[in-house]
Amino acid sequence: MPDNHNWLAEYVQTGSDAAFRELVTRYVDLVYSTALRLVGGDTHRAEEVAQTVFVNFARGARTLTKDVKLGGWLHRGTCFAASTLMRGERRRQSRERQAVEMNALQNDSGPDYSLVAPILDQAIDELGEEDRTAILLRFFEQHDFRSVGQALGGNEDAARMRVNRALDKLQGLIKRRGVTTSAAALSVVLSANAVQAAPIGLAVTISTAAALAGTAIATTATVAATKAIAMTTLQKTLVTATMAALAGTGIYEARQASQLHQQVRTLQQQQAPLTEQIQQLERERDGTAQRIAALQSENERLSNSTAELLKLRGAVGVLRRQLAETAKSPAKPATPSQETGTAFTPEDELKQAGIAKMNYARDWLLAFHLYADQNQGQFPTNFNQAAHLLRDEAKIEANLKEHEFLPGTPKFGLTPDRYEIMYQGALAELTNSSAIIVIREIEPWQAADGSWMRAYGFADGHSEIHKAADGNFETWEAKHMIPRPNPNR
Repeated sequence: MPDNHNWLAEYVQTGSDAAFRELVTRYVDLVYSTALRLVGGDTHRAEEVAQTVFVNFARGARTLTKDVKLGGWLHRGTCFAASTLMRGERRRQSRERQAVEMNALQNDSGPDYSLVAPILDQAIDELGEEDRTAILLRFFEQHDFRSVGQALGGNEDAARMRVNRALDKLQGLIKRRGVTTSAAALSVVLSANAVQAAPIGLAVTISTAAALAGTAIATTATVAATKAIAMTTLQKTLVTATMAALAGTGIYEARQASQLHQQVRTLQQQQAPLTEQIQQLERERDGTAQRIAALQSENERLSNSTAELLKLRGAVGVLRRQLAETAKSPAKPATPSQETGTAFTPEDELKQAGIAKMNYARDWLLAFHLYADQNQGQFPTNFNQAAHLLRDEAKIEANLKEHEFLPGTPKFGLTPDRYEIMYQGALAELTNSSAIIVIREIEPWQAADGSWMRAYGFADGHSEIHKAADGNFETWEAKHMIPRPNPNR
């Protein structure tokens, strides 16, 4: 945060191109992402809006106050530029489409980013100064709560409370536009989607064009030079020829020729840093290709590790169909088989155990989310805190006495003391909630083929069974846990 003010001060005082490029690089993703939402996903219009915003910034930077929150200023400027661009028929069609999408969202309790996106920035722009700054610092500029607190003149806890209150107000503004969601769910949507990477090279294009706009005289030749980022050899030749033709046509023409000559020198001086930046972008492109290859390898490995889980889900589907067919027949009391003395084979019991344990974990996750909605987005630290929110159906087996089980029915041990809590923090602090384990079964159990299985519940509310042939779950679990101990259950 302090660095941004230092760069801004240097640009205002000296007109430094390096300072301006640094500010553009730091904020181009924020401006481009906001513009992209406001123009309905049209990337070309989003780039045009982004360039307009930074040109306006270059021209008006010297009028900004010393304590300006640059992220908020740029966000509001982006909203204004986009609304100016999207007028007439296109804006009317956008409103009609939003109305249809928001009506469709009424029947869905979870947030759909594609429907929230068209109205998100308008709602943020209606927030008060402090609330809007808190939202932008936390989710758009992606600062932690300590940095947000410093920027707002408070500590980390005060910043957390300010962000939570701002989320509640933002949720209310969005709800008035027909989109129903919770503040916690809105926090997840903002963390995952608020900022998207701008196209490669856009920051360089904007830096050059805006820098020219902030320093050049507003003549026809200057406007043309502002739009030109790097002149070709042919363009330079034409400008030189024009200057030679104007040399003998009088004082006025000579002054115009001098101005054109100055613009040519300026563009030539700017070519060197542009060339260096292009080379840097090429190196970054090569690094990105390597990271993509590594991610593809990791994805293939994860696909292999989930193959067994998909087989188990297939078996669960078969079992559910069998249970549905059985339910159509007249109900009969469960009795042990005359041949085996039990109502279930070991394979049936394992399948039912997997289903029961996943459902039980999912029931607790639902109770955890309900608890978080009532406690500023914080998950409970033990099962007792959320026990009153657990569905009644999930409490049945835990309440049965030994003699109340029917003969031949399996007992899966579905009680909280068989599970442990692995994450106790806030849902808003997770950037990928579908990959973070919240609860897990303490003791794994052995399948018919000798492998070992364990039930898990994840922060986004889904549950699954993971299978380890050798009984070693540590490597897989390490990729799905926040790296800090949470021993309480």
